Amino acid sequence: MTIAPSIKTATFLPYMRDVATCEQTLQELNLMWRLIDASAKMNCPFEAKTILSSLAAARSGFSALETALISTLVQEKVANVQRAIGTKAQYVIDIIVRNLFERTADVGFLATDRALCRYVAGLQDDRATICRRLRDYRDKYTVYDDILLLDLQGKILARIDPMAPQEACADALVAQTIASISYVETFRATDLQPGRQRSLVYSQRMHHPDTGAVVGVLCLCFGFDQEMASIFASHRDTDNHSIMLLLDERDQVIASSEPRWTDAGTTVPSNRAAQPMMLPFCGRYYLVRTFRSPGYQGYPGPAGWQGQVMIPVDIAFNGTGADALANLAPEIGAGLLSHASSFCSSLDEIMKANSAAAGTIQRIVWNGHLLTSGQSGELQKLKSILDQISETGNRSNALFAQSIHDLFHTVLSSGMRDAQFTSHLLVDLLDRNLYERSDDCRWWALTTELRAALSLPVRDAATMDGVNKVLTYINGLYTVYTRIFLYDRDGVILATTGGSTAGASVLLGDHVDASCLASVLRLADGQQYHVSAFAPTELYDGAPTYVYHAALRDIADDRKIVGGIGIVFDSAPELLNMLKAGLGERRNMSAFFVDRNGAVLCGTDPAYPVGSRLALDSDLLKLANGDSVSRITVHNDQYAIVGCSVSSGYREFKVTDSYRDDVIAVVFESLGAVVEQGTAAASRNVTVQAEPLLETGHDYATFFSGKNLLAIEAVCVRQALPFSEMLPASMGSGRERIGLINLERGAGKSEFIWVFDLARLMAESPLPASAASQVLVVEYDGHTIGLLIDELHAVPRFGPLQITQMPFTSMGSSVLVTQVIKANRATLLIQLLDLNRVFRLLLDEDSLIPLEQPARPLSAA
Repeated sequence: MTIAPSIKTATFLPYMRDVATCEQTLQELNLMWRLIDASAKMNCPFEAKTILSSLAAARSGFSALETALISTLVQEKVANVQRAIGTKAQYVIDIIVRNLFERTADVGFLATDRALCRYVAGLQDDRATICRRLRDYRDKYTVYDDILLLDLQGKILARIDPMAPQEACADALVAQTIASISYVETFRATDLQPGRQRSLVYSQRMHHPDTGAVVGVLCLCFGFDQEMASIFASHRDTDNHSIMLLLDERDQVIASSEPRWTDAGTTVPSNRAAQPMMLPFCGRYYLVRTFRSPGYQGYPGPAGWQGQVMIPVDIAFNGTGADALANLAPEIGAGLLSHASSFCSSLDEIMKANSAAAGTIQRIVWNGHLLTSGQSGELQKLKSILDQISETGNRSNALFAQSIHDLFHTVLSSGMRDAQFTSHLLVDLLDRNLYERSDDCRWWALTTELRAALSLPVRDAATMDGVNKVLTYINGLYTVYTRIFLYDRDGVILATTGGSTAGASVLLGDHVDASCLASVLRLADGQQYHVSAFAPTELYDGAPTYVYHAALRDIADDRKIVGGIGIVFDSAPELLNMLKAGLGERRNMSAFFVDRNGAVLCGTDPAYPVGSRLALDSDLLKLANGDSVSRITVHNDQYAIVGCSVSSGYREFKVTDSYRDDVIAVVFESLGAVVEQGTAAASRNVTVQAEPLLETGHDYATFFSGKNLLAIEAVCVRQALPFSEMLPASMGSGRERIGLINLERGAGKSEFIWVFDLARLMAESPLPASAASQVLVVEYDGHTIGLLIDELHAVPRFGPLQITQMPFTSMGSSVLVTQVIKANRATLLIQLLDLNRVFRLLLDEDSLIPLEQPARPLSAA
């Protein structure tokens, strides 16, 4: 084995009680192997010398396997935790950066609002109207807890917080914003919000609507603490074992999911290099993962900010959850294990090493029983040693099987947890994104120029030119929309951005959908909106998307609806970007947004285009809002982990408003192609029962070839050798001759013998060679060959009355089985290989056995 530990096993082992127990049991078995070795050397040194070297090699193999198994269990458990907290740490920073990107767009757009600019420029002085307009904005974009307008000297001209006492701002951000052509991002204490330890403020200078001169500053105060609390509540683990943090460039806490333990300003250890190491903090050791933001659409996020998750090592490995394999169909579990090399190479190596060690023990016992077959006296002492070897080997196999099961569970649980959390992130990203769309349409419906135009009974060219300029300006800032259009109370489209595209043009004078228009006309106030179903629309060149609508109200009478505004979400790239962002660099993963019927809204797998149906279990489509699950399944003829989460809204969006549209995020991680399961392995679980009162008879070497249990008289079998020692060779003969194997003859002499594939000799399809495959060294009539078989079985004794001639065997010399053994009171038939026919088939007339020479009959016939 070549498993090289990348962490110090002894460092983590005290925190993994299950692995420590496994190690103790393995050490006890190791001691048993030593005692067996010593017992064989003391009690029957001469008789046991043929197996001592093999036994020493097997014991050495088990010892190496023990070390590798414990090391791998520790590594995978640590990697499992590191992967889980790393995913969350990355999402902490990614989600907040995506949110703040929207704020940079907000402040840039609102700073150009004509009504606000006129007020700051002194062209109108109705403070109450302006404050109401600011509140209208905050009512749409509820992420802000205050919005302020300041003049060039920092005097506060208007704000939405009526309880704030001060009338002026002396903060340097005013001068900084006036000097900047772009937005200014400020995170610290500021007298804009006195009494707070820090505020996150986005500010932008404002210009005179006529002259373009800088006349003031707009400040948007983001509800940072509330937003971080929402992120932590949505994405933290259910056991509350881990601590989610937002850090600054000095590794000081900005926000914490556990402020009682890691309050703001606390310096904590970080781990940007993803090293699997324990880091001390406040008297405990932690596993830690730290991520910086890669940015979003050119916005880097606040300088130095990092997402981090840390979990105490003493509880990190507790509560691994339900057994991932408990409800897994055996054939799926076996198929998954056949692909272990693709998703966990260490698991694959341990399984191979365990199979090799188990095969060695089985071969030692089998060869030992051959040696003692028909013998008495001192050789009988060896039988008790063989019984001890067999019993200890069975205990070792059971323990390693359970340990492999635990390792398999750890690996699958990690993947299932990751898929489930990723799907949860995806619906969170979707809800947060679409929340912004509902805000945009409602706010733009309050645009003075648009309301004024639709309030006119007749609109001239100059008025509509102004409308088109406003729509074009908005669409230029908000590129997530392919089209923004305005329509009157009759649903006639009066203005639109986007123009016409090949094959599907939206022209002035077209009508919006009648049912959609009816819904818009029923909107009770400016807080309500309407979203079309995700369906094909000419507004999006015939492709499916969401169209958000809000009512425009008469400029002089808010009770009167004069038309509406529609914004066409560019769903194809935007939804795909969300899915790709959630998957990151993970290979073999695909993700989808689907509706309650499984219809695809978007997917990363081109085999499932928009509108196609994703085959999902019915219970997944019926999950409650906010629920997430993961399981093992078969998808596209691949074993796969599937994670599903159902949208639950964000803030008031899909929560307290009237809009409902459930979307399910689905994540698949492919683990390998489905393997057709044969019945050979299951049919090999056969035990031959000893016949009572059996005084005469012969010993037979039994073994499996494919699913067939066969036998050869034990006196004709010299030993079994591992198939791995065979050298491939054929000399251009038939496919049955597959190679050469070196046979030790004693006294330092050896020779190569030919090896033949028994399955091919019997005209059956051979199984792929495995760790259980062996070469039987068969001697007959002075000649020696090797026969490749699939697995050793036993060396039982049968009486003459148990052997029966098979019918029709005289009709052809190619039939290699002429007799069967009736074992277990005739409930089990074992095919007896006719070596006379085997050797006559292999050796032609010019070979070492002349046809006229009579073949030795089988003594048990």
